[in-house]
Amino acid sequence: MKIGELAKQVGFTVETIRYYEKEGLLHPALRDPANNYRRYDHSHLERLIFIRRCRTLAMTHEEIQVLLQARVQPNASCETINELIDEHIHHVQARIAELQILETQLIELRGQCRAAHTTRDCGILRELDHPTEELTEPAVVHSHVPGSQCRGGQHK
Repeated sequence: MKIGELAKQVGFTVETIRYYEKEGLLHPALRDPANNYRRYDHSHLERLIFIRRCRTLAMTHEEIQVLLQARVQPNASCETINELIDEHIHHVQARIAELQILETQLIELRGQCRAAHTTRDCGILRELDHPTEELTEPAVVHSHVPGSQCRGGQHK
């Protein structure tokens, strides 16, 4: 099948499929000698469905690569897979905690302006003009995405 057909079946864009090929998550398709179009088979579809499921679970490309490698070693121990998922759970729990702190801060900020005023008298704007210690010295939280970190909930 052509890339457009594959994209439609799996619910990805053509660009995403090309990106996954470039990144090594999807093995390259053979080219049709008649027109040089990429030709995808059922194995590509199955792999993309697997990748899509992993992405819905917020897994990184590195994590997906580990899982894809494990799929081709059916007699190997699944200990690495269990550890990967345990670590991913830990990162999700940490992110939830960060988001709960953010929610509390936003609720407190919203409490600074309980009624409509002129922007000159808006308690939210007045509060944002005076940074708190948290805003001037954000805590660094390490993300499970290699090479990135979180500062006050924003990835750098």
